[in-house]
Amino acid sequence: MTNALFIVSEEGYWGEECVEPLETLSEAGVEITVATPSGNKPRIDERSIDPDEVGEETAEHVREVHETDERLNDPIPTARADAEAYDAVVFPGGHGTEWDINQDSHAREILRDTIEGDGKAMVVCHAVGILAFTRDSDGAFLVRDRDVTGFPNEWEEGIVDENDCMPDGRKLPYWVEDEVKTAGGNWDAELDQDTSVTVDGDLITGRGPGSSRAAAETLLDELGV
Repeated sequence: MTNALFIVSEEGYWGEECVEPLETLSEAGVEITVATPSGNKPRIDERSIDPDEVGEETAEHVREVHETDERLNDPIPTARADAEAYDAVVFPGGHGTEWDINQDSHAREILRDTIEGDGKAMVVCHAVGILAFTRDSDGAFLVRDRDVTGFPNEWEEGIVDENDCMPDGRKLPYWVEDEVKTAGGNWDAELDQDTSVTVDGDLITGRGPGSSRAAAETLLDELGV
């Protein structure tokens, strides 16, 4: 049995970026455990279940999964998750990850141990920001000299105001593209492509919601499932 750990935000995950990989891996027979920083149920970004933002079909389906999936409703704390117990770790995105997942020492430890061990890591959208704060065992940034994609500045410009504040009033702590580049990552969000998924060794990154299924399928290929 192939096992995967999903590390999901309590500050607002983007529905499609969690649900698409969750269902894609589940359909392939992967056993999934969900973790959040404190072990509380993850909170969904309301914009990701707004029909005006994502369409009625996606909004309805994502909301249903968020409310009824037993794994999402009964997560473990990241402090109790051991990277060695899983074949893969998945970081769904959403702006909320900037306030908790990307700053969570246990989440970063799991990512490091996965990449340096025998596992695969899949990181999507704003969660790619965790790469700018995770160091390897030698103290270097994990993303240094790695090819990655993620949520681009060009998209962020259409969301935050001139003070970097979100529509809900919270100030965005940083822009993912800027931080990843500063940490030494080779960034290319492939804005001329419909989807963007990049594989660099055991690290798989996806640009955003529209790339989440493709990223999950790529993860399955890398796992040989």
